[in-house]
Amino acid sequence: MRGSMMDSPLLISSLLDYAATYHGDTEIVSRSVEGPIHRYTYRQALRRCRQLANVLQGLGVENGDRVATMAWNGYRHLELYFAISGMGAVCHTLNPRLFQDQLIYIVNHAADRFLFVDLSFVPILEAAADRLDRIEGYVVMTDAEHMPETSLPNAHCYETLMEQADDDFAWPQFDENTASSLCYTSGTTGHPKGALYSHRSTVLHSFSVCMADTLALSSRDAVLPVVPMFHANAWGLPYAAPMCGAKIVFPGPRLDGASVYQLLQDEAVNITAGVPTVWLMLLEHCANNDLQLEHVDRVVIGGSAAPGSMIEAFKTQHGCEVIHAWGMTETSPLGTVGTLKRKHDALSAAEQLALQVKQGRGIYGVELRIVDDQGKELPRDGVAFGELQVRGPWVIDAYYRHDQPILDAEGWFSTGDVATLDPDGFMQITDRSKDVIKSGGEWISSIDLENEAVSHPDVTEAAVIGIAHRKWNERPLLVVVPRQGATLSKEDLLQHLESRVAKWWLPDDVVFVDELPHTATGKISKLTLRKQFEGYVLPEGGSAGN
Repeated sequence: MRGSMMDSPLLISSLLDYAATYHGDTEIVSRSVEGPIHRYTYRQALRRCRQLANVLQGLGVENGDRVATMAWNGYRHLELYFAISGMGAVCHTLNPRLFQDQLIYIVNHAADRFLFVDLSFVPILEAAADRLDRIEGYVVMTDAEHMPETSLPNAHCYETLMEQADDDFAWPQFDENTASSLCYTSGTTGHPKGALYSHRSTVLHSFSVCMADTLALSSRDAVLPVVPMFHANAWGLPYAAPMCGAKIVFPGPRLDGASVYQLLQDEAVNITAGVPTVWLMLLEHCANNDLQLEHVDRVVIGGSAAPGSMIEAFKTQHGCEVIHAWGMTETSPLGTVGTLKRKHDALSAAEQLALQVKQGRGIYGVELRIVDDQGKELPRDGVAFGELQVRGPWVIDAYYRHDQPILDAEGWFSTGDVATLDPDGFMQITDRSKDVIKSGGEWISSIDLENEAVSHPDVTEAAVIGIAHRKWNERPLLVVVPRQGATLSKEDLLQHLESRVAKWWLPDDVVFVDELPHTATGKISKLTLRKQFEGYVLPEGGSAGN
């Protein structure tokens, strides 16, 4: 027997319609690529999104066509999010930090028809345009005054096209399982792979972001997504904010500590989200200039593990609650969120921190489990660790235009992360399966070692990789970026680690560098580091046998 309820499709266009109707005067603030701060409201954004939908139709975009964007976080990019998907096409966000060959592969693989590009990235596309097989035209996201001379074929000016279009457009209604947007993985192993999201999965994911036990986003919030809109759709915030009517503040191209701080202060932002490298710059700027985050109460950290020292710094120095989150392109991306339970209020600060450094507990909509090498489920005791698997309504079941099945017989997706699960559902990633260090038959967590190294006050960033060892198979090498002006020795760091990790975990060597390589999504590139230190010979008499 079916229920007697309306069958209204969950469509992305409904999010913006709602925001314009019930939060029409709430602001969307952007630092523009051209320089000035841009302001308008949800009501004005809806009108421009309808104009943009007419622009897209005028260009010949049809249902299911892929339309690419290469842009910073800003109001025009938001308009593309809603206009492209709202009219029934697919919004394909491109990461400008990718290598040229990867970028060309992705655009051709997606068979994008048009490409919208911010001023900053026009040179990237000019260098690649002759190898982009399917692109019929480019739209530079600026006004006539700032429109550059460009060699891009069939190039248009965004605002000129908008001036020529009216806002008389009715969002079409269609099946909620229709594809809405496309994001590719960063391709650290082989070619990048595409995750093709649906309207249904995106709206359900937005509900989850707004839940009080998740990020608790509401109409009372002002949110600044520092995480790029080309990185897993800025963790869903551009959709969740209009769902609840939150004010959005976009940072544009300036992500340095001073620029982010200024926006947080000027726009009274109380919740912000980004990767640890961004927060390092912000915390350093505040510390160096004796500044306080006066309005921020929640800082969402994801993309890579947040060190305990960073969580403590936000809490003790600025009174901010850190929400440690985990997800993947393949999970839309939210999978776990580190909000504490009521019973945890009774814990000491140190005990609470021990939970907060974990990647969080499972949220409604995402099932989690860990399995051994034979696929057998392991206990949720916080001790056993195995490969993390997920499934749920915003987890992919296949990669875009990829023939090989990616789910097991029970419908679980293997994440490639090695993790533990405790009885309360808190998940802690101990490593990527390809990064875990296997020493003498035992596993060493590179993430745990990195977090303990970064807790040293004179360490800015740290990475641990496995180096071949004749007796123990692999041993850890610690690569460190010292704090500017600090005097730091190998002995200092090893002494710091001795009381924090098992003795046989201690790195066999420490190397100091000016900077660490990062991936296109801001994570430390272990692949690059392993190539850099290929053939590295560890000193005799390391820690393995001690």
